[in-house]
Amino acid sequence: MRASLLQVAVNEGESVELRRRRVAGLVREQAGADLVVLPELWTTGAFAYEEFAREAEPLEGPTFEAMAEAASDAGVWLHAGSIPERDPEGPLYNTSLVLSPSGQLAAAYRKIHRFGFDKGEAVLMGAGRELVTVRLPDTTLGLGTCYDLRFPELFRGLVDAGAETFVLPAGWPERRRAHWTLLARARAVENQAFVLACGTAGTHAGVPQAGHSIVVDPWGEVLAEAGPGEEVLTVEFDPARTAETREQFPALKDRVLGVERPRR
Repeated sequence: MRASLLQVAVNEGESVELRRRRVAGLVREQAGADLVVLPELWTTGAFAYEEFAREAEPLEGPTFEAMAEAASDAGVWLHAGSIPERDPEGPLYNTSLVLSPSGQLAAAYRKIHRFGFDKGEAVLMGAGRELVTVRLPDTTLGLGTCYDLRFPELFRGLVDAGAETFVLPAGWPERRRAHWTLLARARAVENQAFVLACGTAGTHAGVPQAGHSIVVDPWGEVLAEAGPGEEVLTVEFDPARTAETREQFPALKDRVLGVERPRR
């Protein structure tokens, strides 16, 4: 299976519409890949909080339309990163879109863990409530977004729902890049799953981005890692290794659930 992670640079001098057209072109260039992945909030920048409401769009708005056409032209499964979604009956959401090779919406995931500690995204966006998996021909994807990476119980839930490959778009800051790599490898090892983590390059509202998109196998080995700038990271991997790893080292079978809290 061939996956291409598009580590898009988000810079203030480029309009959202211009970036949409540019990224659509990058997606079309990945014809021959099985899966293409974009970063979190690449239309606005993950830290450009004042842009969220201004650029929010319906689930099947302009970003969906541009990415659906590009996915269809390239004939690829496309995780189109995330957008600031405007729900006509509720708040904004940080919502990821997965499109089929025919350009149909296969899944949408509203980010569950919002970053900001009572400011920024944590107050501007609503929280998702549902775990989301997507069945591809060769693997089942489990979806998370950026800050979700710090919460292992989400990924355990995705494993229980059948996930074999985690896809995680992000707008991760450079100052915590070491955590990005460490946590991506940890989620792979503890769940015996592939991790495809796609970040942004550039600077969002004065916050330098980590870049360093990464693909990790079920043993925690790094198969490929990008640098800090805009880059297309392409890797070939065998999805069957997830089942093989879980059979060879069946640690997931030893999970102990429902442990009682200590008495005080």
